[in-house]
Amino acid sequence: MLLVMKLPDGDRELVQIVDLALANAARCAGPWLACRPGCTQCCHGAFAINQLDALRLRTGMEALRTENPAIAEAVKKRARAWLTEFGADFPGDPVTGVLGTSDEEQERFEDFANDAPCPALNPMTGLCDVYEWRPMTCRVFGPPVRMNQGDDLGCCELCFVGATDDEIAACEMRVPHELEAGLVAEVSGAAGREESSGDASPRETIVAFALLP
Repeated sequence: MLLVMKLPDGDRELVQIVDLALANAARCAGPWLACRPGCTQCCHGAFAINQLDALRLRTGMEALRTENPAIAEAVKKRARAWLTEFGADFPGDPVTGVLGTSDEEQERFEDFANDAPCPALNPMTGLCDVYEWRPMTCRVFGPPVRMNQGDDLGCCELCFVGATDDEIAACEMRVPHELEAGLVAEVSGAAGREESSGDASPRETIVAFALLP
């Protein structure tokens, strides 16, 4: 998966742009946006994250071990427990955490741990313990957004209930897909060179693996 490496400088810019876009979308949406602390529907179910997301999470865990060791240890324990419960069915490499890319593995992933709470979710507070370093999927979920260039506009099913298509479209959150793609390629290429494999192909994992050392 990811070797120990530094986050690219551009990730700070990416996060700032996305967080600003989220704030703007939230202002436009007003009461249409149901997202609130303690609303955790989107914190259940495994989903794929790219190498940039995984590296950001690992960087965050390193910082958390220094700033708040107790929380870092709790997150690690939940991640290990999560993998103990679901790891046997992981459709990929259980050692590296890299998701499989075959049609069969991709099909299995669609039904993998769909109802499992994210190990980063604090069950006592209902908040994410690595919120500052969360993946892009988490940062853009809620308001109307196109997850990939060319996709239709979509939003959380709990948000914009009763809103018209025009009202939803007016609150679209703009995501800098090209900037993210460039950073993912940079991280993927660096990982391939460090492994001396020359393989710079995108590899994905899940949050539970990224939270562990």
